[in-house]
Amino acid sequence: MVLRRGQQAARFAAATRIGSTFEGQAMKSHARVVVIGGGIGGLSALYHLTLEGWNDVVLLERNELTSGTTWHSAAQCPSIAFNQLLLLLRDYTVRLYQELANDAAYPINYHFGTGGMRLLTNHTHVDEVNHIISVAKGLGFEFDLLDAPEAKRRNPLLNTDGVLAALWDERDGDIDPAQLCQALAARSRRAGAEIHRNTPVTGLAQMPNGEWLVTTTKGTITAEHIVVAAGYRVNEVGALMGIEYPVIAMEHMYFVTEDIPELVAREGRMPMVRCPRDTFYMRQEKKGLLVGIYEHDCKTFGMDGIDPDFVNALCPDDLDRLLPKMEPIFDRLPCLKDVGIKSVVNGPISYAADAGPLVGKQPSLRNFWSMNGLRVGIGEGGGYGKMLAQMIVHGETEWDTWQIDPRRITSYANTEYTALKSIEDYQHEFRWHLPHEHRPAGRPAKASPLYPVFKAKGAAFGVVNGWERVSFFKPSQDFEESHGYAFQNWHPVVEAEIAALRAGVGLAELSGFNHYRISGPGALEWIDSLTCSPVSRKIGKASLIYFLTPRGNVAGEATIVPLSNGEIFYGSAAAAEYHDMDWLTEHLPADSGIRIESRTNTHTMLVIAGPKTRSILAAVSPRTKWGQKDFPWLTAQRCFIGHIEALAIAISFSGEQAFELHIPNTQLYAAYEILTQAGNVCGLSHFGMYAIESMRMEKGYGHWKGDFITEFNPFEAGLDRFVDMNKAFPGKEGLQAQIAAGNRKKRVILELHSPAAPAQPGEGVFAGDRPVGSVTSAAWGHRTQKNLAMAYVAPDQAEEGTQLSLFLLGKRVVATVLPSCLFDPENNIQRGQYV
Repeated sequence: MVLRRGQQAARFAAATRIGSTFEGQAMKSHARVVVIGGGIGGLSALYHLTLEGWNDVVLLERNELTSGTTWHSAAQCPSIAFNQLLLLLRDYTVRLYQELANDAAYPINYHFGTGGMRLLTNHTHVDEVNHIISVAKGLGFEFDLLDAPEAKRRNPLLNTDGVLAALWDERDGDIDPAQLCQALAARSRRAGAEIHRNTPVTGLAQMPNGEWLVTTTKGTITAEHIVVAAGYRVNEVGALMGIEYPVIAMEHMYFVTEDIPELVAREGRMPMVRCPRDTFYMRQEKKGLLVGIYEHDCKTFGMDGIDPDFVNALCPDDLDRLLPKMEPIFDRLPCLKDVGIKSVVNGPISYAADAGPLVGKQPSLRNFWSMNGLRVGIGEGGGYGKMLAQMIVHGETEWDTWQIDPRRITSYANTEYTALKSIEDYQHEFRWHLPHEHRPAGRPAKASPLYPVFKAKGAAFGVVNGWERVSFFKPSQDFEESHGYAFQNWHPVVEAEIAALRAGVGLAELSGFNHYRISGPGALEWIDSLTCSPVSRKIGKASLIYFLTPRGNVAGEATIVPLSNGEIFYGSAAAAEYHDMDWLTEHLPADSGIRIESRTNTHTMLVIAGPKTRSILAAVSPRTKWGQKDFPWLTAQRCFIGHIEALAIAISFSGEQAFELHIPNTQLYAAYEILTQAGNVCGLSHFGMYAIESMRMEKGYGHWKGDFITEFNPFEAGLDRFVDMNKAFPGKEGLQAQIAAGNRKKRVILELHSPAAPAQPGEGVFAGDRPVGSVTSAAWGHRTQKNLAMAYVAPDQAEEGTQLSLFLLGKRVVATVLPSCLFDPENNIQRGQYV
């Protein structure tokens, strides 16, 4: 039954009182975890904490349960998603909701298995879903690709003109959000959790012992952990601690029609529809349709504050905003032309700065957790709760969750930036990002002093942690980068950049590279105690080190170098800026005197690579001895580029002779001018990240959060030489247990026997029809002329020469396991031994 706004509010407010065991009781003085927020996010976190055995948990809700976004959710529960993690989260969520719905003690109105389809109206859409089908098959999930006549047979309301195909999700459905949340609340209470409604939090403070003091209008409670799941009011809670979450709300409208004759006459439910072209969704609501639209003329909510009395409330109807979208939707669903609108719902939904949720550790705060920005809260909420509870209780979860980790978004994402990106993401709700696509809103957010220089040279840019970073240099002013799943128009451009580098010397900028300086008594010994890797004590000698999770999987990767001034250089991936700072500070001994200074936003790395690298550096820095014996591979020295001081490290991610030059941003342009003027003599060229990706694949070098993730240990990742089992380190006990159990997977390099397209991360790898692994990264190797992919596969399929297969653009392609390094496996070039 569809109710008017006042009736809806009354219904959901009444539903929240069901089973309120603790209503009227005094709030306890201490809890292991306090969850702030009583929507799907907070209730899922609470329930899953009890499943993990933590029953001393309390949820505080400022009003009634589900009184924020949850109560007016369209509550769709698809199992289709764009990547591995979201497929797994949605799979778990659907299975949890089935279990809850089948609980005779508290049944839920869940229309499981209605089925749903995504309409594909161009060939790019078809390529996208072939990618999804491959990813899903690798996880053991099956989705069907329907032709247009079959799509219309399953949903006779559709006009399928222009539809090439439809992606079919057999398990798609929808659920009653209030009943769902009450079921989670009831189970949590039975397990010992407390829920206090109408209990606003007015203060949050961390005490010296690490516990949190939570002040409410009904008293105070001390907690070991805090979970903030505050929906569109998250920044009101954040303000209590001076935190600005990269989350805003967008108004979203759907309307419900009067009864439609075709549905009145039909016994079963009509399959759901989502349309990327016209950005709408449709599901059955009783004998009418619920139609939601992501309009271009969209609107943010609450940017200047939210009325405290906005509870179980909606925004004013604004159907005029939807009018530009209505004509194509009426063409797709002709039945809408002959039926009236029964009700309109226009309510706020939360968006984070990249449209993904913020689920996990809150940056820089200990024992403080986020469950916010849940744009798809009902559809993925069960998985989020399971994941967060595992993190809190065990220190890690069974999946690598970096793509939704709050620490992936750093200081550049203020409220204004978040609004720009949220508007853009709202407008493109059903249009998934294509490979290498970086959309324009909010750019540039962060840029080095060389950004305008490279832009003038025709650079095409991507984005890493907010930083503009060169992808490649366009061959002409009118060149436009294409995006898609086949090899694109920049493929030969990258080949030319690599060829120029190999013929002489090339320069690249890695803006945003994570850079710390660590100092203080015992700092090197302290770092050594945190890593499973051998650490060189020699001044100027670089060590590549790895940190492990409690279960012994790969948590972090860094390069460290002890410097002559007593400091330690620490470098890691740009995306690791907040992650690594948290890791280090959480392991700092009390009163140690060790200092960690971030230079990530004050310094930039230039890379000089190619056979003439040492010659050009000798020309601009004559006081430094640049010969191979004086400045060997994997060492670092202070130098001057002309008059600009820099830290030079002889290290290479490309396999070529190369140096990293770490330079203050204030002098970066001057250093660049000095290098390029000297380079004119020997034909200095420029290259970008696409060239680096190609070359590092040929070397078999993985990268953090692409190939080195928390789902695998260092032996599975092929990092054996970076593990010293004779020393103590965090995660050793877990690693020993994994060693005893044997490898689950093994990282390999594959050659794909197809010139048509690269693989994409997450796509399945198969032995016959059996899924045996998945791709983590891929690129064409221009020096080896091979289509390469990095993947984790079953250990019995990892032997060199093993024949496997993948699906590229919907077609099965043979893949062969190759040696772990294809280009210069003895590292002769880096050692200066050219052959």
